[in-house]
Amino acid sequence: MDRPAWAPEGVDMSQVSPARMYDALLGGSHNFEIDRRAAEMGKALVPDLPRVALSNRAFLRRSVRFLVDAGVRQFLDIGSGIPTAGNVHEVAQEIDPEIRVLYVDIDPVAVAHSRAILAGNERATAVEADLRKPADLLTQVRATGLLDFEQPVGVLLFAVLHLLGDDDHPGAAVRSVYEAVPSGSYVAISHLTSSTRPEDAAALGTNSAEQNKIGIHFRTQEAITGLFGDWQLIEPGVVELPTWRPEPGESESENGARSLGLAGVGRKA
Repeated sequence: MDRPAWAPEGVDMSQVSPARMYDALLGGSHNFEIDRRAAEMGKALVPDLPRVALSNRAFLRRSVRFLVDAGVRQFLDIGSGIPTAGNVHEVAQEIDPEIRVLYVDIDPVAVAHSRAILAGNERATAVEADLRKPADLLTQVRATGLLDFEQPVGVLLFAVLHLLGDDDHPGAAVRSVYEAVPSGSYVAISHLTSSTRPEDAAALGTNSAEQNKIGIHFRTQEAITGLFGDWQLIEPGVVELPTWRPEPGESESENGARSLGLAGVGRKA
């Protein structure tokens, strides 16, 4: 199996990566054959899976713009994945070029590609860290010196918490980040759910997850809401991805009912 020039040495090309599978669903080019097969298997089980990925990206854009309008000038994107068009730094820095963005991912391919894209951008970079070890992650984040933890931070947890099982304590990870940032900070979360389409959640959870060794944990709306902990939810609360503050002119593909994903934004008082 030939290693692409963009793939770092030491990356296991025989193992599926959620970040690269997501990139494949979005039509990206930084993924391996195993990731594309996993994406195709997922689409065979749930044909509109690419639409869910697109809805998640649309929520990213809307929530980042919302946080910029709320005064946030620095972002911590945990589980950032493979950068594609319309990523956080592009959305935020188009509004204010002074905004700082730190990407964090466990996948070395995602981190390496992020750094390549961000070369020359002094206000954005990426580090490799594991959300399952939040204390270590926050130590690495602080070590970059990019973010000022005396000022509000926009914490972004897009499509990452459903990769943590209950034994990984996702709520505690969110709590650790909450305690690390000052008042006036925000968190944006998107998460796959079993509440709106239990039949599709069951298909993806018991088939593709096992066959491709990806641990995807679909949670109920109540459980996802609970992940916010002490973050004060912003209206409209935790809702289906396309219905979180939709903008005029969004495409029909963003407005489908019964989304597999839920999303919300919270603020630290």
